[in-house]
Order: sequence, then C-alpha cells, then structure tokens
Amino acid sequence: MENQITIREAITETDVAAFWEQLHTYHKRDIFPNPEDEDREYFLNDEQYRSHIQKIHDRPQDRCFYLFFHRAGQDIGFAMPVIFTSEDGKCFIMEFCVYPEFRGNGTGTECAQVLLNWAGENGALYAELNYGSDDRRRHFWESIGFIENGADEWGEPLMILPPTEDVPITVEALSDPEDWQLKKLENGFLREIGEQVLSEEKQERLAQAIRDGRITFFVAKRGYRAVGMCSVAKCFSTFACSDVGVFEDFYIEPVFRKKGIARTLAQAAQNRCRENGVASLTVCCAPCDEEMYRALGFDTYLGTTFAYLR
Repeated sequence: MENQITIREAITETDVAAFWEQLHTYHKRDIFPNPEDEDREYFLNDEQYRSHIQKIHDRPQDRCFYLFFHRAGQDIGFAMPVIFTSEDGKCFIMEFCVYPEFRGNGTGTECAQVLLNWAGENGALYAELNYGSDDRRRHFWESIGFIENGADEWGEPLMILPPTEDVPITVEALSDPEDWQLKKLENGFLREIGEQVLSEEKQERLAQAIRDGRITFFVAKRGYRAVGMCSVAKCFSTFACSDVGVFEDFYIEPVFRKKGIARTLAQAAQNRCRENGVASLTVCCAPCDEEMYRALGFDTYLGTTFAYLR
C-alpha cells in the first residue's frame, strides 16, 4: 500500500550520515532546545555520544539499530532501538522521532506499532524506554500501552510495555557492588518514596558498605533482569550478644508486583540470617505496611521505634 509505513535500516555510509544528521536535529529541537542545557553538548558531540553509540551499533550481539520510518517514497522519522537477545529479550527504545512535518493524524502511533512489530520479529519479548520529564512523551507512550515502571541507573523515569511471558524468579545475593541494576532499583525505590535519586557520592558510599560487608543486598531476577531487591544491614546487639539484622530497601518494580516476588525476597533474607547466626531480623515500617510485613513473617511486635535524625 502506498501510504503504509515501513522500516528500513540505515546501512550505507550515506544513510548513516543522514540518520545522525536527523538525530542531532532532533536533540537540538526537541530534547535540548535550551543551548545552555549542560547535557546538550554531550549528545551533540561526535567524539563522545556518537562514538559510544557506534560501539553499541557495531558489536556482534545486543546491538542497536539505526532505523528510518518510510512512507510513500520518503523518510518520515527514525528510531534507535537496542535488542538484548542474550539477556531477557528487552527492546530498549533509545530514540524515537517523527519529523515535525509528518506529525498528527495518528502517524506517531502507527510508527510506534510498526517499530514494536519489527522488534518482535527480531527477537524482542517486550519494550522499555525513558521519557525524561516530558509529559507529552509520557502520555503518548501510555496511549501505546506502556506503563510507568521505576527509574534507570541515572534516575530517569522508565516506562515498560510489560512482557506477557511467565519467567521463573530467582533470588541471589548481590556480588558486584557496582552493579548497574542495583543503582536502577535503588533509584526506582527512592523516586517512589519521594526521595532524591542516588548522587555519585552516595553510589560510592553504598558500594563501599557492600564491600565492607555492612549490608547485603538480595536481588530478585526474572531471567537476567533484576525486578526487585531488599537488603539486610548487620549490627551487634549487646542484648543478644550477637549480630542482628535490619531489613531495608524493599522494592519491586511496579509492573512485577503481586507475583509472589515479595515473599521470595523476604524468605531469602530470612534464610540467610538464620544460616549465618543472625539473632533477629527486624523491619521498621509505616502503619499502612504492617499487615504486609506480618504476612511476610515479621510477626513479633517490638513496640514503637524512635529515631534521632541530625
């Protein structure tokens, strides 16, 4: 059909040059219109951003694609997805743009559906993206079926088109204190409770506490993807004359809740404490969460907790 939207990949040197010209225009016009924006310089710098993306494009697996939306003999927009076939089939949509002269009349929606169909044909099982702070972008992707779901490792809000496949959940103790997925979960947790996302300084302090063994994180994984976490911070109790633990950082990405992951995480932390001679595991929670924690095995009431916060 003449007006059907198709996808063509930028492969030739001429097409790749045209793709990057349009991407730079999009960044200047739609993403960083303020010339003083500190991020603008990085994204327009070929030696930094383009060089980084080109390495992802050229790697043999889990690569990104330079794609054009094509209709009636002309390009009307572009997209830059990465498909993680070696992980859990995530298609991360890094960039998506319909050129201004072609916007309206459902063109953006049609391009998005064509992109998602293309991704499925190329091994993707679900899709994810971030939308910055742009409410128009958020509403657009909501209309496609995406749902807000936590934050990325830099604290930017994420949206996901949820996977439909059931994948077994496993829980493991975190071994890498620099794990980007831990930063991602922590930022999702902090955003949800209204706190500031992790600064670089706080990231390093958290990593050091993990290295020192002062805190242990347990991560729930759906295949490769980390979808939830909790932590146990140890301290010595003179009452028990033994180590005791505090249960904290309990967070599951919204899309993956009500699937039994909370219980699996809590049991993993409780079992680890039991196996390592930790005398007790306590949790401090808001009244609205008491019923949930009782259901997870925290059933001994220890009175009211008071804190001095400097």
